[in-house]
Amino acid sequence: MKFSELGLSEDLLTAIVKHGYVEATPIQEQTIPLTLAGKDVIGQAQTGTGKTAAFGLPILNNVDTDNYDVQALVVSPTRELAIQTQDELFKLGRDKRVRVQAVFGGADIRRQINGLKSGAHIVVGTPGRLIDHIRRGTINLSKVKTLVLDEADEMLNMGFLEDIEAILTAVPDERQTLLFSATMPPAIKRIGVQFMTNPEHIQVAAKELTTDLVEQFYVRVREQEKFDTLTRILDVQQPKLAILFGRTKRRVDELARGLELRGFNAAGIHGDLTQQKRSQVLKQFKAGEIKILVATDVAARGLDVSGVDYVYNFDIPQDPESYVHRIGRTGRAGAHGTSVTFITSYEMDYLKDIEKLTKKRMLALKPYTREEATAARMKNAIADADAVVAKTDAASVTDAADELVAKYDAKTLAAALLGAIANVSEMDADFELSRERPLPRKRSFGGGGGSRNGGGSRRSGNGGGGFRGRREGDRDNDRSGDRRRKSFDRGARTGSGDRSQRGKSGAPRARRSFVIKDNQD
Repeated sequence: MKFSELGLSEDLLTAIVKHGYVEATPIQEQTIPLTLAGKDVIGQAQTGTGKTAAFGLPILNNVDTDNYDVQALVVSPTRELAIQTQDELFKLGRDKRVRVQAVFGGADIRRQINGLKSGAHIVVGTPGRLIDHIRRGTINLSKVKTLVLDEADEMLNMGFLEDIEAILTAVPDERQTLLFSATMPPAIKRIGVQFMTNPEHIQVAAKELTTDLVEQFYVRVREQEKFDTLTRILDVQQPKLAILFGRTKRRVDELARGLELRGFNAAGIHGDLTQQKRSQVLKQFKAGEIKILVATDVAARGLDVSGVDYVYNFDIPQDPESYVHRIGRTGRAGAHGTSVTFITSYEMDYLKDIEKLTKKRMLALKPYTREEATAARMKNAIADADAVVAKTDAASVTDAADELVAKYDAKTLAAALLGAIANVSEMDADFELSRERPLPRKRSFGGGGGSRNGGGSRRSGNGGGGFRGRREGDRDNDRSGDRRRKSFDRGARTGSGDRSQRGKSGAPRARRSFVIKDNQD
């Protein structure tokens, strides 16, 4: 369906054309008319489906630019997603002179306060920083007409449920609420019941969760062999741009350091880095100056980088939805991509859960030997040497070349050149990752049954990539936490000091009591 059929204003349609949009995506086609009609909407959609424009276009359509009150509030789980959303809304609303202000942690709050004081029609923010502004009295949400909770499931996973509840109490009862989430756990459904008025439900079909443009592989390997296996895979596959996921911040730091020791151009991002450092790393990655970006799930939320051809899941995610988010970083805009997931024998059920959600079966990838990795490095070094010869003005260094030829034969010189380019010695750089606690074992994987995969009959020894032998897991790991989660009381509700909220229908909105263990912005 074309955007001109969705009821948007002419000036906004002009901006849409400038922005490069042609036809509405399924989530946009369904969401925009409902939002323009003033309905509350719960949309289940993955990253990359166009949901920012799905809620952003109706908001921009309805903004009164003569009124400098905050008219719409978008809550995002991470700084990166908040910045990305701000940028997209700004580009779409520029001709209409819509002011968009992003507020997030890790940046100078005074600058954000000045931006709010100068007038912002739309505010995009992370929960923690929004709460800071609410408590300081530096943001006025009393005129908000539309509230958007973007990637709500991720905000809950990160421990922001209490903050979300506080934000919901700070905006008017008479408002429009739009909630977008990749999954619909019970807590999300409760938000819909308690804080929304007869919401319309929109869902992107499960078959659209992953794209056929991404080839999905898994490598079964012992925990203590994962890093060596990873570097050999990188040597053979030679990704142009890759994202490598680790489960914890410590893991990300160590992986980035280890890859650099072994000659790879890598850098990591996670929530403990300053915003300036994160922005610098992302800028270098987008420019191709960094080839491998190592990231936690949280830090990678909202990343939109073109040209990523490989995604590596060094640590398999605990929930299959995170896997979908991860591999969605490749196979974009019609380009092909590849994902490789590392698993131990105890994690096979997590792989099955992923396949159940995505309705696609991963292929087994045979771990490469050191000899195969060395051969791949040398092949790449030969190509680099050819490029050096082609662009070098040989005449300008003839005298020095004659001196070398007088000392060494041609084969020795060529070998030295290739060795310097390939840095084969780096392949054996001593490096050991800290041990991390494995994911909880869902059930015992039985012994053998003729399967090289350590039990069961899912994949026989003759199929799926020819593993050289049965792999065993490593139970002696110690995990350092990355995601900052919140446990909440699923039992009795608390009423002390509670301010009940009422929806547009007049029904009371119940409140819950939550306990925050930690917080990340």
